[in-house]
Amino acid sequence: MLKFLRRLAADYKEYILLIILSVISLTLLSKSEKPQAKHLKTFALGNFALLSEITNSLTSIFKRDISLDELKHENAQLMLEVNRMRKLRSENDELREMIAFRDTSRYPLIPAKVISKLVTKTQGNFIINRGSSDEIKKGMPVLSEKGLIGLIMDVADNYSVVRTLNNSNLNIAVTLQRTNVDGILSYDGKNLVIKDIPTTYDVQVGDRVETSDFSSLFPPAIPIGVVVKKESNVLGLLHIITITPFADIPAENDLFVLKVLPSKQINDLEMNLLKQN
Repeated sequence: MLKFLRRLAADYKEYILLIILSVISLTLLSKSEKPQAKHLKTFALGNFALLSEITNSLTSIFKRDISLDELKHENAQLMLEVNRMRKLRSENDELREMIAFRDTSRYPLIPAKVISKLVTKTQGNFIINRGSSDEIKKGMPVLSEKGLIGLIMDVADNYSVVRTLNNSNLNIAVTLQRTNVDGILSYDGKNLVIKDIPTTYDVQVGDRVETSDFSSLFPPAIPIGVVVKKESNVLGLLHIITITPFADIPAENDLFVLKVLPSKQINDLEMNLLKQN
C-alpha cells in the first residue's frame, strides 16, 4: 500500500502540487476583505466550480452504467437457464429426445411494468404496459426474474391483463423437479397448493416445483416455487402440498412476457374454459 502511494505521488506530483496551491490560494482569498481580492475570489471560485462540473461530467461518461431493468432482464434469462440445467442434469440424453424437451431459455423476453393491481382474496390480476402493439398475445406466460407470475388473459393495443398464480381460476399442470411427481397447482385463497397427491409418492419439503411437460398453457421447466408443507387428508391416503412461490407476486412490479404460445387449438380451448370460471 505504501509503495502504491509513493508511486502515485511520483507520477502525479505536479497535479497534486497544483491542487494544494489552488486550495491554499482560494483559502487565503476567502479570508481577505479587500475589494480587489473579492473580485478575484469570485472569479476564481466561479472558474473552479465550472472546472469541477466539467470534470464530473467527463468522468461520468466513462462510468459503466447498467440499469436496474437490464440487470433484472439478465436475471430472468439466467433463472430460466439455470432451471433448464437442473432439469438436464436429472435426465439422460435418450429421455430428453423421447419427450422432446423444449428449451424455454431461448424464447425472447418482453419487459413490462405493472401499472395496476386488481386483487381480491381469490382473484389476483395485474395490468401491464405492453399490448398487441408489442406482439403480446393471449396465453403468453408472464414471469419475474425469480419465477412464474401468471398468464396473459386479455390484450389491448398498449395494455394487457395478467392472471397471476394468486387466482383461484388458474390451474396449472406442474411437476416436482426431483422426482417428476405430477399434479395440478391451484390457489385456495391463501396458499398455492397441489391436492390429491398419493401419500406413497416421494414428496419432501424443499422440493422444487416447475411447469410440467404435460401443461398445454405453459412451456415446461419454468420455475414456480418450493414445497414448504405436506398434509394428509382424513383417510391418510392423499397429500395436500403447500407451495411457496419463488416470486413475491403481490410485490412484483417489473415483469417479463415470455414470447411463446402453446398449440393454438389446445390453447384456445383452455383459455375459453378459464374465462368461464
